[in-house]
Amino acid sequence: MKIVVNLDVMMAKRKMSLSELAQKVDITMANLSILKNNKARAIRFSTLEAICAALDCQPGDILEFVPDEEES
Repeated sequence: MKIVVNLDVMMAKRKMSLSELAQKVDITMANLSILKNNKARAIRFSTLEAICAALDCQPGDILEFVPDEEES
């Protein structure tokens, strides 16, 4: 199982660039890029809250649980 970050999808829906979101959330572009590219191992609730506020969305719009496929 893994958590997939769909930040790029929400950014595209809101027509917001990485640099614009980074400014609104007050996070470095490097850290936001790590999150966007599914390389992050954790996210602070305060950061998630700021991203949701900037993108006018819910945490479930950004984070998705993907179960492992069972081997047959």
